Amino acid sequence: MATPLSDTSLSPLRTVAVVGLGTMGTGIAEVLAQAGREVVGIDVSETAATRAVAALEAATARSVERGRLTEDRREDVLARFRTFTDLRAASEADLVIEVVPESYEIKQQVFRELDALVRPDAILATGTNALSVTRLAAESARPERVLGLHFFNPAPAMRLVEVVSSVLTSPAAVRAVTDLALDLGKEPVAVGDRPGFVADGLLFGYLNQAAAMYEAKYASREDIDAAMKLGCGLPMGPLALLDLIGVDTARTVLEAMYTASRDRLHAPAPILRQLSEAGLTGRKSGRGFYTYEEPGSATVVRDALTPPAGGPASGTARPVRSVGVAGSGTMASGIAEVFAKAGYDVVLAARTEEKAAAARARIGSSLARSVDKGRMTVEAAAAALDRITPADSYDAFADVDLAVEAVAEDLEVKKQLFAALDKVCKPGAVLATTTSSLPVVACARATSRPQSVIGMHFFNPAPAMKLVEVVRTVLTSDDVHATVREVCAHLRKHPVDCGDRAGFIVNALLFPYLNNAVKMVQEHYATLDDIDAAMKLGGGYPMGPFELLDVVGLDVSLAIEKVLHREFRDPGLAPAPLLEHLVAAGCLGRKTGRGFREHARR
Repeated sequence: MATPLSDTSLSPLRTVAVVGLGTMGTGIAEVLAQAGREVVGIDVSETAATRAVAALEAATARSVERGRLTEDRREDVLARFRTFTDLRAASEADLVIEVVPESYEIKQQVFRELDALVRPDAILATGTNALSVTRLAAESARPERVLGLHFFNPAPAMRLVEVVSSVLTSPAAVRAVTDLALDLGKEPVAVGDRPGFVADGLLFGYLNQAAAMYEAKYASREDIDAAMKLGCGLPMGPLALLDLIGVDTARTVLEAMYTASRDRLHAPAPILRQLSEAGLTGRKSGRGFYTYEEPGSATVVRDALTPPAGGPASGTARPVRSVGVAGSGTMASGIAEVFAKAGYDVVLAARTEEKAAAARARIGSSLARSVDKGRMTVEAAAAALDRITPADSYDAFADVDLAVEAVAEDLEVKKQLFAALDKVCKPGAVLATTTSSLPVVACARATSRPQSVIGMHFFNPAPAMKLVEVVRTVLTSDDVHATVREVCAHLRKHPVDCGDRAGFIVNALLFPYLNNAVKMVQEHYATLDDIDAAMKLGGGYPMGPFELLDVVGLDVSLAIEKVLHREFRDPGLAPAPLLEHLVAAGCLGRKTGRGFREHARR
């Protein structure tokens, strides 16, 4: 019979056993030892145990070199870490954390043995990120003392710890490990038991979609990764991250998520199975989506899929000296500024002379801020502004070599504009749309020169963001594609190639992730604050999903999600009702003062 758990029966968790001394287990042991805990490291492999000791010695030596640790303190840390190959070494631990391979059979065996060994008041924690904590707890002799304690890799650096409760877990046990996590300098987030929890639950769906996008040959691995790094500020692209995590690990997590949710977005992309079964599991094997210098290396080497130097564009670029920008909003102004700073003569056309003049004045203010920040000289700013000519009619585009539209995200409005540009612009001029989600080919078909129409999706703010998605339709000619890539290089932007389908690369991967975050809140699985914290601390995201939704605008987000759902017909892409309700209520984010959170009105 299990010993009752009360607030007073818990030990202060001074001695912690870590079962499994792979990369994660070793990292957790280091964190615990650094925080003054007595750490019992256990692994059936003597080699793994020896490697863990060596890793702690190396990590603490680096800390001494950097002045973060004294030599005496280092000796204390090392003395607190003892390794064993027998699970009986955990018998006197206050807390046992298992981080053995992601297999029910292996974990259940460990828990069965621990049940017979540890003290009645000990807490047992699983480090799983994919398997059911409830299932592990239910088969334990002490289910109220079993919970999930999910650290992130590398454990010494990553601040997030997900504390996972099952319906059987005692609140006192949760409080004890939460207090421990705080004492370790971590940010604990309380979550319920479902595959992936918060951070991985959102992250792995996104990674899976990226793998499927690559498998469909929609974009190259380099362009997918560059798009998400440059377009979203992520520390790594999704395919490189899959290689780091391990393709086989990702497949295991996704299979668990799909079993629980039956959401097709979580059904592992076939390429994950193919790579796993071929032993191409990522960095650890030396090859996954990319090829590495050797197993365990982070250095990518060229292989048969590496694009040639100079990019994939074929055809001879058309000369571009002058550019027309249609629109008067923030995006149009930013694009005009980018071209003017790069030395192009720019015609900035709006519906009225006042709007065009206001847009040019906005650019002048932006250039002045760049001067104030030391990013450009007064003379360079003045020269850039002089290159911009405001106009109140698209007739002013008669002699431009490239016309870029940046008007409202409304297909009928854009089609009418392209029909007008077709009549005004000279033969040979390239016509580009900055749409983020609408079909480029529809704009092309509104003209008599569909081969000269292409997507050129800048990101906001255009002067700061390096990414441009170059969107070819089935009608776009090679020389137009080559022209836009050459222009991007002259602008010092990073072009990524993709086909003409909803969301292109960035929005097609970003907005389902945001939508899934909304569903988590809608289902009362986690709070806004916990989800935002989880993705910033556990995923390295510059903003949490709800921070980002409020910045982008809930109405804009809903419109893009509707486009994605309409094109791909996947039930998992249907916008979350909570998002629709907030938009209907006029809660659109920062611009209205209220979205998912309250904001000061500007």
